[in-house]
Amino acid sequence: MENFLEKILAEKVLEVAQMPLEIPGQVRKVKGFVERLRENPQQLQVIAEVKRASPSLGAINLDVDVLAQAKSYETAGVSAISVLTDPVFFKGAIDDLRLVAKNVDVPVLNKDFIIDKKQITRAVNSGATIVLLIVACLAEKDLQDLYDYATSLGLEVLVEVHNAEELAIAHRINAELIGVNNRNLKTFEVDIQNSLDLVPLQEKERFYISESGIKSPVEAEKVAQDFRAVLVGEALMKDGNPTIAARNLQVKRHVD
Repeated sequence: MENFLEKILAEKVLEVAQMPLEIPGQVRKVKGFVERLRENPQQLQVIAEVKRASPSLGAINLDVDVLAQAKSYETAGVSAISVLTDPVFFKGAIDDLRLVAKNVDVPVLNKDFIIDKKQITRAVNSGATIVLLIVACLAEKDLQDLYDYATSLGLEVLVEVHNAEELAIAHRINAELIGVNNRNLKTFEVDIQNSLDLVPLQEKERFYISESGIKSPVEAEKVAQDFRAVLVGEALMKDGNPTIAARNLQVKRHVD
């Protein structure tokens, strides 16, 4: 079985080596993602993603009008927009992030395989308000260092896990936002049951997001009770009306 993650990380090391050092600026002013979650506990929130391609699927929507797609998500009332910036495997670009961040009034997540502070600094300077850190990509000490650096700049951090061991690490570094990826990053196979299996290990005062495999309100309903949000890319990128599709994913949650 091809290990996608190893290939991606090997390429990422080369990419980061070529990346210039930047001085971090101010985080773009916008109501934060956590604040939006706190204000809307009765409704499943959506992080809608701009994604042209992926290693497992190949091309998804290479000719997408990035700004139009992002604005359609904003119109739908999503709580954040995720923008892929990996150029090799996902056909993304940092300019996509800059374009979206400049033109929307919602939090923007820099979706990438972050292994170095240079990437976090670039994210801030490009208008991101959230960065993704993937537990599977980093030693725990490096994860903690990058998490602390990102939060010191005023960024929110989504820490991504895939299994119980990685979830324990996310808890140890005191992550507030935790994404459970239903996609195995080694094989890129997807199973929504992965999110449900980790529910008993959730801790109060943290916010959990289910990522990958959410194609319709049917899957959204399955995770809505135990997760505060879903991250959805492929289904929205393929839909002819992403505004309606994103709105339909914002199903009701039953809260006491």
